[in-house]
Amino acid sequence: MTGETVRIAPCSGHAVELEAGDELVVIDPLGQQVSDLTAFNREDLDEYLSSGRSIDYASKLWLTTGDTLYSNRSRPMFTIIEDTCGRHDFTLTPCSKEMFEKLYGEEEGRPGCEGNLARALAPWGISRDRVPVAFNIFMHVSVDAEGKIAVLPPLSRAGDHVRLRAEMPLVVAMTACSAGQSNNFSYKPIDFRVERAPDRAKA
Repeated sequence: MTGETVRIAPCSGHAVELEAGDELVVIDPLGQQVSDLTAFNREDLDEYLSSGRSIDYASKLWLTTGDTLYSNRSRPMFTIIEDTCGRHDFTLTPCSKEMFEKLYGEEEGRPGCEGNLARALAPWGISRDRVPVAFNIFMHVSVDAEGKIAVLPPLSRAGDHVRLRAEMPLVVAMTACSAGQSNNFSYKPIDFRVERAPDRAKA
């Protein structure tokens, strides 16, 4: 059932297809690195992973073991079945060329996670404009009493991981985040592996 571990290089992205019941394990191999993850229903790409629906139904901002990630159509897409870090973000959009220009003062902004997700999803015809708010695995965002937010260094340590069970056939894209605030300005890779459902592993 265990699949090969794949490394996503710093500041890049990768996409995979999952069947219902497959498990996706996203790993921080070195610590303090974020992976932006988004997903689409492989049988109808107009259905996508929804931050708003997931937070609404969980009644909390920070999702972890036992929580469900829902689609824009209020259907389960993932269940978090194991989480050794316990702190992630589902509110901020993937970093983008424009964000690097506005927040970091870069004259020629890099593609960021938004561009890297779009590049990974291009074979399925999913463009940059269709990349939604991602589940920002390991990202540490604080919210104070006045509602002000701050992006802090991730709490993840080397080897921390999140295990997600697919609840429908999916196209999933992930990144090794490009934003310095998200990874304590130390750009590192992200690892993942796909563990197929037992009936598929025997095929």
